Amino acid sequence: MSVFTHPDFDHHEQVVFCHDKASGLRAIIAIHDTTLGPALGGCRMFPYASDDDAVRDVLRLARGMTLKSSLAGLKLGGGKAVIIGDPHAGKSQALLHAMGDFVDSLGGRYITAADSGTGEPEMQAFAQRTRHVIGATPRTRLDGTIASGDPSPSTALGVFVGLREAVRQRLGRDDLTGLKVAIQGVGHVGLGLARHLKDAGAELWVCDIFDANVQQAVEELGANAVRPHDIYGLDVDVFAPCAMGGILNAETLQSLRAPVIAGAANNQLASPEIGVELQRRNHLYAPDYAINAGGIIDVYYQRIGGSPAQTDAHVRGIAETLREIFERAASSGESTSVVADRLAQERLGGQHAVQKHPQRLQA
Repeated sequence: MSVFTHPDFDHHEQVVFCHDKASGLRAIIAIHDTTLGPALGGCRMFPYASDDDAVRDVLRLARGMTLKSSLAGLKLGGGKAVIIGDPHAGKSQALLHAMGDFVDSLGGRYITAADSGTGEPEMQAFAQRTRHVIGATPRTRLDGTIASGDPSPSTALGVFVGLREAVRQRLGRDDLTGLKVAIQGVGHVGLGLARHLKDAGAELWVCDIFDANVQQAVEELGANAVRPHDIYGLDVDVFAPCAMGGILNAETLQSLRAPVIAGAANNQLASPEIGVELQRRNHLYAPDYAINAGGIIDVYYQRIGGSPAQTDAHVRGIAETLREIFERAASSGESTSVVADRLAQERLGGQHAVQKHPQRLQA
């Protein structure tokens, strides 16, 4: 299949297929839109079942980064990279250096950062071959302590304040004490979210494909462990998807009971129609690229040299963005996903954006 006829191709400006025979690197870099600035997005490493799965993921993720940066008010475009391989056993310095060379070959049109399957060590390896990388050096937190370049704590904070706003809108409560939350995926971001929720008094149910992650959440936070296929049907207040995308689909909607859906995963909707169906079923969905923008906000301020206070304030502003989306959706009767797309396109550039992505504005 040609990338131009791929169902997830959305007028992407550039798609680069990267292969290095010596290291075994197989990767794809997608640049979706650079209207607002250079394309910035993380580099994910995942053992995709097929090349088409990898193409689909990188195209969707890159488009999501365009909308995410636009909605967050950042002077950045949207891009993403995926490395096809096992993030636990498939890495080598040669492979990471080869990936850094491919990023560098784009001359700054794409800037990479950490994502699922990569972190500060990988960014440091990239930085040995390109300057177009963020998250390779330590920085000072708001409390004065030194942190790595990992943006996941900011992602978790943004999801927490967004979840709290969704609960306020849908359930009419400000106090999260006793709130029942099911978290799908307790990696760096999911566990960070769980910690915020625990501190706020919430009760937690968790699952993950890695047993060690679940065990940590149980031992540290007193979370209740559940099997992955049981997470959707729990009688809870909030379902927080914090793993891979496409998990809100026709099958899972049959089991889903939580009135609020607010989590960190990218591309949660299997198709745009699912967002409309969630609204019809009276679930309040916090659009993924609106609620999980804390990481890209963090990375943006790393890039421009902003202060920890600026980063924190901007991340906490995610609640205000979601409030606008929820209120517009309630007023118009449209789904929150449709409203979020429209708001992002408005901020991206009015008529230019509307004409470039007309199919994405339809319910």
